[in-house]
Amino acid sequence: MNFVFDLDGTLCFDGKSIDAEIIQVLQELKLAGHQVIFASARPIRDLVPVIPKSFHEGLLVGGNGTFTSEHGKIQVTHFEQQLLDKFISLVHQYQLNYLADGEWDYAYTGDISHPIYLNIDRTNSSNIPLEQLQPVCKLVIFEPSEEVLELLETFPVTVTHYKSEHAIDISPLGINKVRGLHMLNIQQFIAFGNDSNDQCLFEQAIHSVCVGNNDVKRFAKENIERTDVAEKIRSLMRMYHREDSSTVVNN
Repeated sequence: MNFVFDLDGTLCFDGKSIDAEIIQVLQELKLAGHQVIFASARPIRDLVPVIPKSFHEGLLVGGNGTFTSEHGKIQVTHFEQQLLDKFISLVHQYQLNYLADGEWDYAYTGDISHPIYLNIDRTNSSNIPLEQLQPVCKLVIFEPSEEVLELLETFPVTVTHYKSEHAIDISPLGINKVRGLHMLNIQQFIAFGNDSNDQCLFEQAIHSVCVGNNDVKRFAKENIERTDVAEKIRSLMRMYHREDSSTVVNN
């Protein structure tokens, strides 16, 4: 079975690491023959430093689907130049603070104490002007006004709202975590998530688990607390191992 995990707020609660108990059960999943896939809003650059090294060469979805990685090979989906030019005009006109992610480098103008900035792996990447960042795969705008939100409704893009961070995440039209999974040939999966960008996972998963008390929990089959994550993974691992065994016997 494919187990798909969001990262921040689902497995990682400090922006930097995953609890040892959760890492242990992820390793158990892998040893039991299940496929462990991480699907995060973070680009691959910022996703890899947090997950165990044994999963670095596995299947990864980053940037809410704008990045995929298989066996360490990264593929990206990016904005067309004409649309990017519109974004550049928009951020200048409204003096917006933003994070733009390229294939590896980034452009950032926001508060350097913001959690999103603190999660950027700056050891192997550079903060360069947006006009020089090519290609641009994803854009986060901090504290957009209602006027900006209305303007973005006319753009051919996918917009995800993060209420707790007062930010929006903008991706190319039709791109989300499920689309990223499909690009990796993953169709059936169990999903763990916690935020609005995980709604698509919950709606498409054969079983879904929301961690915490976010509004998106209504789209998931189960809702648990962060302290219950490891045990829930373990119980689903046992359940789907039994189902797989039953299928083998029946065949």
